Amino acid sequence: MASISNDHDLRRVLADLPEIEQRILGARFARSVAQWSREGRVERAIETALRADASPTELEDAYRAAKSYATKTYTDCGRDTNWLGQADHFVAAAAAAALTPETLLSERQNRAWKAAVQARMAVNCAMMEGAEGDFANEAERQYLLVNEHLGAD
Repeated sequence: MASISNDHDLRRVLADLPEIEQRILGARFARSVAQWSREGRVERAIETALRADASPTELEDAYRAAKSYATKTYTDCGRDTNWLGQADHFVAAAAAAALTPETLLSERQNRAWKAAVQARMAVNCAMMEGAEGDFANEAERQYLLVNEHLGAD
C-alpha cells in the first residue's frame, strides 16, 4: 500500500480497518496529545484503549471515564480565555472517540477518524494558549502513525 499523505487517503484506510485497529489507532492519536490532559482517568483510558488484549469490561469502563470527563469539560469550551482547558476537553473527547462502542456508532462514523479530528482540536487549542509542546503538524503526525501501523502488520 502507498504511503498516506492526505486526509482523503487517511479516512479511506481508517474506514477499512477492523474495529480493534480503529480503536488502537484512535488511542495513538489521543496519546499524541495527552500532554494536555489534566485527568488521570483519561490517561488510563488511553492506555487501556491501546491494549489489544483489553477485556470488554475494561474497554467499557475506559469509555465511560473518558466520555464522562469530556462531557464534564464541555461547558468550558465556550470560554475563549481557557485554551488549555479546551485542549484538555479535546484530549478526553479523542480518547472517548477511540473507545466508542460499535453499538453507538452510525454506519458512516469511524472511531479512529473522530479521534484524529479531536486530537487536532486539542493541538489547535494548546497553540492558542501558547503552551509548551511539539506543535508539528498533527495531521502529518497522524499520517506517520498510520503508515507505521500498516507497516507493522
